[in-house]
Amino acid sequence: MKFTKMHGIGNDYVYVNCFKETVKDPSAVAKFVSDRHFGIGSDGLILIKPSDIADCEMDMYNLDGSQGAMCGNGIRCVAKYAYDYGIVNKTSISVATKSGVKYLDLSIRDGKVSMVKVNMGAPILQASLIPVVSEDEQVIDAPIEVNGQTYRFTAVSMGNPHAIVYMDDVDGLDIEKIGPSFESHVNFPDRVNTEFVRVIDRHTVQMRVWERGSGETLACGTGACAVAVSSILNGLVDRNQPVTVKLLGGDLNIFWDESDDQVYMTGPATTVFDGEIDLGFLGE
Repeated sequence: MKFTKMHGIGNDYVYVNCFKETVKDPSAVAKFVSDRHFGIGSDGLILIKPSDIADCEMDMYNLDGSQGAMCGNGIRCVAKYAYDYGIVNKTSISVATKSGVKYLDLSIRDGKVSMVKVNMGAPILQASLIPVVSEDEQVIDAPIEVNGQTYRFTAVSMGNPHAIVYMDDVDGLDIEKIGPSFESHVNFPDRVNTEFVRVIDRHTVQMRVWERGSGETLACGTGACAVAVSSILNGLVDRNQPVTVKLLGGDLNIFWDESDDQVYMTGPATTVFDGEIDLGFLGE
């Protein structure tokens, strides 16, 4: 199987061009290639497929083999791959995902994509659709008990569920302990991605993320979008202004245009290397 290793501010995936390749058991392949000791090393596997409704389709799998709905950093890399490797020859493209068709604008430098702006769509705030168990229609600054301690969280979906928790210190957080407890909490029937956030000023926040199925990652694009929306809903940053979200892998620029209820994410996409791996033992 030929592949390309790519990352969006450290959120790395193995990408396969399914215009040319066939992956029979993507869950098993995802678990194998993601292993950082015995495989290639990544946060998961993303297949770039033909689509009847868009320029291409993104089919993603987490490192535990579970299928994901959407990945903001991943879709920027899909767009870069599609342009750089000749699937498309235009700078405004569409990508089909399990969370609907997303539209992307590409910035080109020296013939290659350097930055990608993604229309991530409208945030989902209705509790039953996120989904999160709640008697309220929206969950904003609500209490939740995790590991015997009460936290306050805001729930947002960007095609996948997010719980945003604000705190004074995210650097010292024992995320390996608290992250799994949030992910599998009974209030989140489909599990949840959890963002632990420190507000720096009225237009800048810092976050760490525990992603369902992957653990802590260096970046999460949908999470950064959810954090920006949550921070506006909680009155922690200015409305109608871009929010800089600082992640372990770098910064993302997020703008929630409330006039059309669309969230726009801008950030880099990077190709690491191309390779080929024998998956014969998996039956591939």
